[in-house]
Amino acid sequence: MRLPSLRRPSPSMAVSVMALVVASTGTSYAAGLIGSDDIRNNSIQSKDVKDRTLKGRDIKNDVIGSNKVRNGSLKARDFKEGQLPAGAQGPAGVGRWALVDASGAIVSQSGGFSVTAAYPTLAPMGADTAGLRANGNVYINAGEDLTNNGVLAVVALQNTVDQNGDAVTNGRAAGADANPEFSGEISAAMCQPNVVNCAPPGTGNTNHLVVSPRNSDGSVTTDGTRKRFYVVVTGDSSDRG
Repeated sequence: MRLPSLRRPSPSMAVSVMALVVASTGTSYAAGLIGSDDIRNNSIQSKDVKDRTLKGRDIKNDVIGSNKVRNGSLKARDFKEGQLPAGAQGPAGVGRWALVDASGAIVSQSGGFSVTAAYPTLAPMGADTAGLRANGNVYINAGEDLTNNGVLAVVALQNTVDQNGDAVTNGRAAGADANPEFSGEISAAMCQPNVVNCAPPGTGNTNHLVVSPRNSDGSVTTDGTRKRFYVVVTGDSSDRG
């Protein structure tokens, strides 16, 4: 019996068969056929790569240098923990405050303050026969040595107290110094012997500060005209106990 002869497939037939195989097996077959040697250098651009498909293992070590990274494009989250150097240690404290009411009591604070003496009457001494030399002041223990700190104070308005009996507490009474609820003078300093002498016992040291609220004309306040105030200690408080 004579068998039919087989003809060699034409080139077009071979291409068609290859296309059919690729279509039926997916890109994995094509990936197996195409290697890096089949791709011309510098022919693949970023637009040819799908976003988030490249991993670190796909990039050869030391291929990407700093000249390949756009300035300002890297964020802290792009680095592993511990890769970035730590910045300089900042000061432990950059400011503390306390709000003192008209009686000289602390009503709110950030921490560390206590009142040692508020508008005290002291034992008579020298010309001060009534012991009132410290009666216009509030003495506060800051809980730290204040020699490397700043001390500030400011009068706090109190528009629910009629300090001069004129039934006006909105700060709009006519006349000079007619609104003591909104006005006043104040000064503050660290206690420092021979510089700022602080008279009440236990206050003559640099852990203490003195605040002196005054009326608008500079006169000493008395019961009924006392001022609320804020006091602020600025600077490094790392030595606070």
